[in-house]
Amino acid sequence: MSAKKIAIVGGGNAGLSVASKLLIKDKSLQITIFDPSETHYYQPAWTLVGAGIYDVNDTIKKEADYIPKGTTWVRDAVMEFIPDANKLVTQKGTSYTYDVLIICPGIQLDWQKIKGLKETLGKNNVSSNYSHEFAPYTWQMIKNFKGGNAVFTNPSTPIKCGGAPHKIMYLACDYWRKQGILDKTNVYYISGGGVIFGIPEYAETLKKVIAEDNIQPIYKADVVEIDAANKKVFYEQKNESGQAERKELHFDICHAVPPQSAPDFIKKSQLADPKNPYGYVEVDMHTLQHTRYSNVFSLGDSSSAPASKTGAAIRKQAPVVTENVLAFLNNKPITAKYEGYSACPIPTKYGKLMLAEFDYSNTPKMTFPFNQAKPRWTMWMLKTKVLPWLYWHKILKGTA
Repeated sequence: MSAKKIAIVGGGNAGLSVASKLLIKDKSLQITIFDPSETHYYQPAWTLVGAGIYDVNDTIKKEADYIPKGTTWVRDAVMEFIPDANKLVTQKGTSYTYDVLIICPGIQLDWQKIKGLKETLGKNNVSSNYSHEFAPYTWQMIKNFKGGNAVFTNPSTPIKCGGAPHKIMYLACDYWRKQGILDKTNVYYISGGGVIFGIPEYAETLKKVIAEDNIQPIYKADVVEIDAANKKVFYEQKNESGQAERKELHFDICHAVPPQSAPDFIKKSQLADPKNPYGYVEVDMHTLQHTRYSNVFSLGDSSSAPASKTGAAIRKQAPVVTENVLAFLNNKPITAKYEGYSACPIPTKYGKLMLAEFDYSNTPKMTFPFNQAKPRWTMWMLKTKVLPWLYWHKILKGTA
């Protein structure tokens, strides 16, 4: 019997950890990883880069050093899926067949959906921690700020690391307080969400931080344009009759987060969820198996599972996909279930962090034997020291 062929689209956290886990369980699998990037990024630390306490170069490694031994790495982007023929086609026009397809290329940053944003990023006091290129500039803005209007934005689309848009805001406020300029500052948080955080137990903590830092939240609002020359942010907010009203705000510095969606090659494919406006891969939220193509699985940011898009979610999804792929290949029932676990480490100031853990039901799922809604130094150490080490040495190797 020939070895089963598994195609993994995406060589990030999800792709590498699933490849590693599958090989630990079955060395005979023929696994091909498709990813054009020569570089692997540890994205969770970009908030810390933007806050001036982490070197951006420590978040960047060579992809080749982390491709699991025993797999084949195709350094090419996937452009098309032909699921009825168990086939995919790459940018170079090469076709590959598979027995099982695992899709996890991450999420697409739609910078262009905010007019003027792409052109001004990394200059004119506009930055974003959603790119390793601009995260260091965020710190330059925060450090050199002398007071005025500081605007932080968060789109209404699902995004990777949903806490990142406000994490940097709390750290900036803490820094400005220590510099004696917070009282000369108006901090605005323009968010597409209706609340600061979806889980009440953790939201209570953040409401206190917002009050202490004198942050002015503007909810249910989407930024549509950044006019860097005139230092204006334009946003649309629904009024009481449901009509979108265009409003503007002057800024002296602006940390902007782009809307996000599934990569275009997924959006236009038969594997996308036709009911999802962002084009994610259509999967069962518990088994992570495609609802129409039984030999297709998806995890991480590009799947339609309605979980927060975080590395912590991937860590719980990877074992489920591994078990279910092996069950599928062995003609056994698909039984492993993912319950929507995710985690969001939110620093509320330098040296203090709240570790929010929860599941699909928005019920807190606390790992540690204390109240994690209270920001602590130990959780700050977990975020800044333990988790990066765990990522490079254990998670990507499939052993965490």
